[in-house]
Amino acid sequence: MVIVKYPLWVLYRIWFYVLVALPIIVLFPILLVSISREKWYPFFFKLARFWAKFILIGMGFNYKIIKEQVPDISKSYMFIANHTSMTDIMLMLVAVKNPFVFVGKKELANIPLFGFFYKRTCILVDRSSAKSRQAVFLRAQKRLKQGLSICIFPEGGVPEEHIVLDDFKDGAFRLAINHKIPVVPLTFYDNKKRFSYTFFSGGPGIMRVKIHQFLQTVDLTIDNTKTLNQKARRIILEALNQDMNHNKKKLPNHE
Repeated sequence: MVIVKYPLWVLYRIWFYVLVALPIIVLFPILLVSISREKWYPFFFKLARFWAKFILIGMGFNYKIIKEQVPDISKSYMFIANHTSMTDIMLMLVAVKNPFVFVGKKELANIPLFGFFYKRTCILVDRSSAKSRQAVFLRAQKRLKQGLSICIFPEGGVPEEHIVLDDFKDGAFRLAINHKIPVVPLTFYDNKKRFSYTFFSGGPGIMRVKIHQFLQTVDLTIDNTKTLNQKARRIILEALNQDMNHNKKKLPNHE
């Protein structure tokens, strides 16, 4: 059985990259036009949402979106979520209809084809450079003034698989407070199980995402950054722990 599983996992991983590349190749001319002017970004975002749905459906992921509160399409937000998988980008695009810009690590710009559009549409950050981190604030401010939202995975990267939720960096919360936009926490429950960074793992199934109640920043100052950080992290961590405890209770007892 194991001999059969490993080749299937290899093919499954290859199939993921085929799905990532195929829409980009087919839609390349349209994508080029959509990124040629910043004001056309909402159109590019619609194409990106199609790309994300194409990949999730093609991988056999049946996504379910649970909404405690619905973002107003005419307003800007700071969207944050736990980071466990390459599919986090796709699930975020599917779950959120508000056009947003990712803030992500610059290394992803090196991925062939995907990286070409990534570095032209996202806000890239070199976390080892204070100058780069400062530039993020300036570019995010420009995007927010254009009526867009921002999306950051505040763990700053994908933690080791045994870690349920890593500590959050402060950047997303400083930005939200500075620009008086609500923080919207999202919990991705199943991405690690479905398609983690462990090569021989994963498979088709449900991907659940929960959009939690928004955290308002109107009355906050920069001194409240750490408190807001901890509150947002606690919401996501409690959701993950509750789900794990619920799943443990469903397992049959073995004596």
